[in-house]
Amino acid sequence: MRDSRPQSLESLFDNVSGGNKGPLHDVQQRAIALLKLNRAVKGLLPSQLHPWCRVANYRQGHLILETANASWLMRLRYEQPSLLSALRAQILPSLASIDIRINPALAAKGDETVSGKDNLNAENKNSDTPHRQLSEQSAETLRHLASHSPEKLRKILERLASLAGEGTSKTSQQKK
Repeated sequence: MRDSRPQSLESLFDNVSGGNKGPLHDVQQRAIALLKLNRAVKGLLPSQLHPWCRVANYRQGHLILETANASWLMRLRYEQPSLLSALRAQILPSLASIDIRINPALAAKGDETVSGKDNLNAENKNSDTPHRQLSEQSAETLRHLASHSPEKLRKILERLASLAGEGTSKTSQQKK
């Protein structure tokens, strides 16, 4: 019968007494090795592929990469021969092949990474550019024009005129 008493996580990872490794030590070492391999592979790939690609596994001389979708898969296939030769020369001399698979979960993670970078760039750009404002005189002109326009255009012009005195950054936020 199995010992079902609770054990601390430290004892699972760090049970090194007498040279015996803990039961999860091999799993931990494998995960660390895959993370290092992932960093090395990303160092050899073009930077635009970094958010969309990762090392999934390495077994029996076969490296398995995951990518977000078919378009990134094709891009990785163009890089595959140079990646294979570079990995053989630098890290894995026993590497026989690279298998690339699609993992849609990477698409969401890659989008978060890329949108995070875009938001930082957008914030930097917004802080440099002055905010524009619609004057009351321009708003009054728009209201006058709206009174002589068809209904659809009238509603649009009135909505634009109502923004007088507010910065244009608020209008871009309302559209989102």
